[in-house]
Amino acid sequence: MTAVARSQHRVALVGRLRSFGDASALRWMGPAGLQTMAYAALADQVDDRRVALGGAPRLVLLEAGNDVETVVTLLAALAGGHPVIVTAPGESRLVDAWDPDVVARGPRLEARRAGTAHALHPDLALLLSTSGSTGSPKLVRLSTHNLDCNAGQIVDALSLRPDDVAATTLPLQYCYGLSVLLSHLSVGASVLLTDLSVVDACFWDAFRESGGTTLAGVPYTFDLLDAVGFAAMDLPRLRLLTQAGGRMEPAAVRRWAELGKQRGFELAVMYGQTEATARMATLPTHLAASNPSSIGVAVRGGHFSLARVDGVAAGVGELVYEGGNVMMGYASSTADLAEGPGPSTLPTGDLARFTPDGLVEIVGRLSRLAKVCGLRIDLDRVEADLAADGHPAHVMDGGDRLLVALAGSDGSAADDVLRDVSERYAVPRASVVVATVDEVPRTGSGKVDRPALRDRLLAQSVERRAAGDVPVRDESAVGVAVDEVRRLYAELLDRPDATDGDSFVSLRGDSLSYVEMSVRLEGLLGTLPPSWHVRAIADLAATHGAPPAQLARSRRTPGWLRWRVLETSVVLRGLAIALIVLTHAGVLEVRGGAHVLLAVAGYAFARFQLSGAERSDRVAHLLESITRIALPSAVWIGVIVLIDDRFSWWNAALMTSVGGGTGHIQWRYWFVEALVHLLAGLTVMLCVPALDRLERARPFAVPLGLAVAGLVFRFGLVGVGSHHVNGRAAMVLWLFALGWAMARADARWQRWLLTAYVAVVVPGFFGDPMRELAVAAGLLTLLWVHSLRVPAFAVPVLVPLASASLFIYLVHFEVMGRVGYSLLGAAVSLLTGYIAWRGASPIVEPVARRVGGQVRRILS
Repeated sequence: MTAVARSQHRVALVGRLRSFGDASALRWMGPAGLQTMAYAALADQVDDRRVALGGAPRLVLLEAGNDVETVVTLLAALAGGHPVIVTAPGESRLVDAWDPDVVARGPRLEARRAGTAHALHPDLALLLSTSGSTGSPKLVRLSTHNLDCNAGQIVDALSLRPDDVAATTLPLQYCYGLSVLLSHLSVGASVLLTDLSVVDACFWDAFRESGGTTLAGVPYTFDLLDAVGFAAMDLPRLRLLTQAGGRMEPAAVRRWAELGKQRGFELAVMYGQTEATARMATLPTHLAASNPSSIGVAVRGGHFSLARVDGVAAGVGELVYEGGNVMMGYASSTADLAEGPGPSTLPTGDLARFTPDGLVEIVGRLSRLAKVCGLRIDLDRVEADLAADGHPAHVMDGGDRLLVALAGSDGSAADDVLRDVSERYAVPRASVVVATVDEVPRTGSGKVDRPALRDRLLAQSVERRAAGDVPVRDESAVGVAVDEVRRLYAELLDRPDATDGDSFVSLRGDSLSYVEMSVRLEGLLGTLPPSWHVRAIADLAATHGAPPAQLARSRRTPGWLRWRVLETSVVLRGLAIALIVLTHAGVLEVRGGAHVLLAVAGYAFARFQLSGAERSDRVAHLLESITRIALPSAVWIGVIVLIDDRFSWWNAALMTSVGGGTGHIQWRYWFVEALVHLLAGLTVMLCVPALDRLERARPFAVPLGLAVAGLVFRFGLVGVGSHHVNGRAAMVLWLFALGWAMARADARWQRWLLTAYVAVVVPGFFGDPMRELAVAAGLLTLLWVHSLRVPAFAVPVLVPLASASLFIYLVHFEVMGRVGYSLLGAAVSLLTGYIAWRGASPIVEPVARRVGGQVRRILS
């Protein structure tokens, strides 16, 4: 047989190799250390091998390794229009099944005939196993367009750039591993070729020496990373971890995202199938911690929809993908190699739903529905429920039984799991098989080999006893810590309904309650992670809780003898309000504290108000915060209006800038008014769906853009009014937006950019160099220093001051006007503000929550 006439279209990324010139394309560790191959040299080798493969298209079977020869042969086949089956070494079954014209092993090309024995479609470029394993008789047919399209989509989704260096942590016959190679080569980036495992110290030596920036893995890879102490590794250029190849537990996604924030890298959760060339969706990195169960949104040019499935919950359907990266179709025999492309839609076989924000969540698998004793059971749901109970397991359909393999268990939990599964899903105990496995079988791509695991459980014929003594679960130290943490949340947030799955943000805590909560939690659990406020109570306690005996010993040690670690924003709030009061009292002369507090408010806004998964949550949370600030302020200033004719109702309405206040006294509460106006404006912004989506997609660029836009007021390009200019909301927009951007600045270059912004914008703002120096020092401390060590004896002073800062600001003018502008007057003001905060909170908090609840109902 002869080949069908070939299309002139070739894989574009291969044709661009030479354009990258002397840039490093491939790196590997040789006997003499790190070796490199430039793009120009790679292009030369590809051309030579393309000539060796011949001019007429032939079917090539490539036994792939993570080495230079594999890459050269693969690219040569793609450049010459030779469809290539990529498989693991030693797969003689595929040679027999597909009768390739050429078998490539390393640098050797074993020609089995001069031409081809097959009719080959002109657009056919690549054939891969559907599972990434090596023995599947069915292959996925991928076209030249599929490869170029998905490489571009991945480059776009991950913002890959020429200075990136990726390591081959996955085999190249696996679509995910192959896409790492092709996407990086398409932008002139470099690839470290290695077949070492991530548990091998030599892998990390090579990764560091080559300047590795991106690392790809399946969930099992991340388990291995945990095992080798990845969190403590020094990887100075690492900027991105990508995860695909199966669902990773939400708790693990959140944990890795938080580790990335601490260490300066990002986590990109991705979703794909071989049938879509590689990847179909990516979760924006800034949403990983807040949406750990989501796969995100479709890659550029792709589109998701839901197909109706009978018998599933409302809003759930089979996920269907459409895009240019969808395969030509399957090949079950050589006759299929001549077939043209099929539909550009791909039913994924996954059950999914859309969140109100347009993110996709996978909730199950069509083929993962078992029918036991007449009951339809979602096996993925069973796995998720067991994992939530602390029992990682793999659940399979055993025909008339449920098969549950407990991973890494010593067997003591088997009875508990048997009873729990039986009772929760109304399945007779005799129809549930629970077994422990020391080592879970896996495919070559690292996925769990469920068929092999199923066969093992059936062969063992494990039958747990249906009744009898059940081991009593150990009430561990962590369990006690969970109860204590939950009680603390209930007390400080006035939320007796708090559950183990709630977080500080989900319980609608904000910056006013954040200070006391963080300090009390630190005393209970020890040093807190940066994103503790978005972590579930159970997760926080399980990860950071100390055993009760240890806590008791710690509490017996005199606290004032130790140092404590407080978040920088907490320290700045306490110091700033103290300096404001002492400066107004004439005791000190350190001005600028209120403007630092505006940046701290922007920082808190990003951490709390923008942590909601849904737009309605964000807007409701914002209005709750506005209520917590505006209500007590309006009431207090309203009382002052009644007794002091220097004030007007414009002041009580927090509209002095509208009412035209011209006296210094009338502008005493400018800070509160400016903060409320800024939050109100941002509330309106987030009510617009497009702007809400923009902020989620560009979490650093949006506040940076606002900070830059605010400069038109800062430098007087647009007038804001003639009196008390530096206290008007528009004039201090740049400060609030700067604090917001600081909270979103995860990368070092972003922090340096904001440092430059401070250096340019702060000088000249007040016309007072000392005041500007104080503001700049506060801003840069907030930007660069996450936490500060303070003497333990100072904590009982700093924390109440920071917590009550709003109320101290409100009352201190009136208190000192009666007690005196002195150190005594300042002390009494601080104490009075603290008492006012304690007294007003039980009244203000229910009102704020009611406002938030009404807004949620309206927007839902």
